[in-house]
Amino acid sequence: MFESTSRYHGLPTATWTGPDGRAVAYVRRRFPPHPEDLVTVREEAVGVGERLDAFAARHLGDPGQDWRIADAHRVLRPDDLTAVPGRRLRITLPAGMPGAYAAGGAPG
Repeated sequence: MFESTSRYHGLPTATWTGPDGRAVAYVRRRFPPHPEDLVTVREEAVGVGERLDAFAARHLGDPGQDWRIADAHRVLRPDDLTAVPGRRLRITLPAGMPGAYAAGGAPG
């Protein structure tokens, strides 16, 4: 249903049936991984005025991978990650990828 690079890839789906009998498929809730369980590949500094999608494009080659950087940090607002130029952000392997979890870490 979703590409392998999507944060929703592999999540279970469910169906809700409305009062009119129409069925609507949806993706079940995604629980972000614990950041401390992810394997850090490297850290990179945020540029002046850089948005998270631009940071992801620069370091991961795809602006749509900004969710990977957000997953590597425990934040409520991903834009806060790039608010301070020079801040170093972790780039990690995506959860669920073989080798993505630090020793002792587990999915979930």
